[in-house]
Amino acid sequence: MSQRTIIPFGPQHPVLPEPMHLDLVIEDERVVEAIPQVGFIHRGLEKLVTKKDYTQFVLVTERICGICSFGHSLGYSETVEALMGIEVPPRAEFLRVIWHELSRIHSHILWMGLLADGFGYENLFMQCWRLREQVLDILEATTGGRVILTACNVGGVEQDIENGELNGICQTLDGLRGEYNQLLKTFLKDKSVRHRLVGVGYLSEADARAAGTVGPFARASNIPEDIRSLGFGAYAALSGFEPITSKDGDGYARCEVRALEVLQSIDIIKELAEKIPDGAINQKVKGAPEDGSYAVSRLEQPRGECFYFAKGNGTKFLERFRIRTPTSQNIPGMVQTLQGCDLADVPLNVLTIDPCISCTER
Repeated sequence: MSQRTIIPFGPQHPVLPEPMHLDLVIEDERVVEAIPQVGFIHRGLEKLVTKKDYTQFVLVTERICGICSFGHSLGYSETVEALMGIEVPPRAEFLRVIWHELSRIHSHILWMGLLADGFGYENLFMQCWRLREQVLDILEATTGGRVILTACNVGGVEQDIENGELNGICQTLDGLRGEYNQLLKTFLKDKSVRHRLVGVGYLSEADARAAGTVGPFARASNIPEDIRSLGFGAYAALSGFEPITSKDGDGYARCEVRALEVLQSIDIIKELAEKIPDGAINQKVKGAPEDGSYAVSRLEQPRGECFYFAKGNGTKFLERFRIRTPTSQNIPGMVQTLQGCDLADVPLNVLTIDPCISCTER
């Protein structure tokens, strides 16, 4: 007769860059149930809106997560702009999207390096992070920061990128694409990788929808939802945008979707660099949000849809600010993928959703 055992997974584990805790109910070597526990990080984010005014709070939102930093400052700024009826200059919108897609590239390549480390492919891990350094160098050259950029503000952006510099960025990305395609041969064709990921951690389209999954996790289960396809900001200037999806719903599909999104982001940056208009990069902001007014916005972070809510009270301090992050949406789906898998597959299964605990436990 099989005996059930409860094994703790995390908060410290070699595959986890951030603290995450799961109680795994094991029967022999099979996971019968996975019970997530959250609550390691508390930063009083919602309370801080009463201490920092709506322009200062941009700096706080950037620090919700290091990897998603620019996306959070962009999502917050767009929410306050909608709250106050501020129109952002077109050039600023293009620059925002270019930086946002660069952040997506560095986030996905970072994740691919962590996946390679989970396999024990240390050389592949170093090669991924070597390519990521090229993206961070671009961010540093254009904003002064490598991870926390401080480039976005309410009304536009802080810095401009000269058109000649944009051409140089496109050339750098073309060179990165060639080296990146070499890495894809391992991630998508290596027999060991396929053996560890194909058919493992399966989540059907129906289950993914029921669990409310978002981002590459959902698109790997054939859910073609990507906020970028709605055409907000400079995304409306793209000649065409189709979310990358897979019908397989397993760990390999989640790896494939993210891997191909890096190439898609490079194409987006190159197209916007060609179409970027001249003009101002910032709109002077005056006044305060009206009492009782509120606004929401949605943004496609590297890990999926992020939802922002802000409410004004007639002063320069917001009444409420709320974020729903992608990982908080993806944890129920992750728990489903763990049920029935081997204990040895749990680390890679967790990695395939690309969890960001800093965003989740804000």
